[in-house]
Amino acid sequence: MSSDPVRRGGGRAETPLSAAIAAARWIRSSAVDDQDGRHWKANPDLGGRSAGTPEPASLYAGAAGIVLFFLELAEATGHEAYLEDARAGARHLAATWRRQTDLSLYHGLTGTVVALTRAGWALGDTALEDAAVAAADHIVRRVRIFDDGVGWSKDPAQRGDGGVILGLLHAGAVLGVPAYEEVAVEAGRRVAESVVPGHLFGDAADLPVDAVTPGFLSGTAGTAFLMARLYGVTGDERFLAAARRGAGFVRQVSTVRGRCAVVPHHVPQGRDLHYLGFCSGSAGVARMFHELHQVAGDPGDEEWVELLAHGVMTSGVPWVRTAGFWDVACQCCGVAGLLEFFVGLWSATGRQAYLAFARTLGEHLVGSGTDPDGRGLRWRQAYRRVRPSEISADTGYMVGAAGIGASLLHLHAALQGDPSRSIILLPDNPFPVIPVPAVMARRAGP
Repeated sequence: MSSDPVRRGGGRAETPLSAAIAAARWIRSSAVDDQDGRHWKANPDLGGRSAGTPEPASLYAGAAGIVLFFLELAEATGHEAYLEDARAGARHLAATWRRQTDLSLYHGLTGTVVALTRAGWALGDTALEDAAVAAADHIVRRVRIFDDGVGWSKDPAQRGDGGVILGLLHAGAVLGVPAYEEVAVEAGRRVAESVVPGHLFGDAADLPVDAVTPGFLSGTAGTAFLMARLYGVTGDERFLAAARRGAGFVRQVSTVRGRCAVVPHHVPQGRDLHYLGFCSGSAGVARMFHELHQVAGDPGDEEWVELLAHGVMTSGVPWVRTAGFWDVACQCCGVAGLLEFFVGLWSATGRQAYLAFARTLGEHLVGSGTDPDGRGLRWRQAYRRVRPSEISADTGYMVGAAGIGASLLHLHAALQGDPSRSIILLPDNPFPVIPVPAVMARRAGP
């Protein structure tokens, strides 16, 4: 697959960049402008139905994620029109953030803080940065005192307090507000006291009440990732010990055959259901082991990254559909999430096999997008594994075209091999923001 830019004159997308541009055209067709700025319909197709619940502002399925995509597309193409899309969406977020009641990273206000912070910096708009600070201040004020420490909810996973903590760490560093990091660390100490961080019984849709999920977004691996990140920030051995407990549990329940490992979706009932994507599968769990290796240096953790990666590479995906990798393209649980993982792995290690597999994933995404009406590229998918007949095409980041387009932009950057080019990664992504292995960057010189 060529890394050349767009084929002019329409027709099917042929490259990662042309596919991302075509996806942006479809997302633009869903724009809704009002007195607050711009947001986007979850699914603009006639009679279309969104895969997720309505979240007009969220990082997962709404404006916050789409703003980040347009910022990246402007960087990749040099076209300032995409900056205006991002600016209009960011202004909507700045005007409406007080209406959000959910504080989480992917579904709530913390994700808005991430988007406003990045947009303010990229656009040179201090009003957006001021809104990011005001929203982050609000999150800090909402912290609650529990018997065992401080936090915002009973959920320690990335979908709950874990994501809020990561977002505050990010905001503290980028916005230069030490108080955000202080609150994040204090809330992290409460999570670190768990016997196995990330466990939460009886609060997961479609799962038995006694199920435990070892995955990333709503399970042990994501919380262990957070503990490793906090250890890297503070040097506090309590965080490292908690990360080790979480990683040990994931190892214990996983299946290893030769050079391959897979993780169960939930235990004890779902030991043979192995997701491969970001939210509950190998691509997400490997992030935890990579982060742990980065901060603690144990080669055994990086070995587990390789085991999980090899398990994906030998599974037959993206061409083979399995119970844990069904007809889904998005970043959360589909092909785009795997693409994000393997571009990151190549950037971290320089191993050509990872870039080659990323190319394969990219080719599949470019080829599987459709444009039935000339309005741009979209991906129709069965977002919910348990409802295979429920097909939708969405605009959002984790669930639709914006995130798929972003993953293709990251592949494009990797194929270009430009050590001066950076990409936008979310706070729970441990891989390099320069998608070129360090050895290549050194050869390129300053």
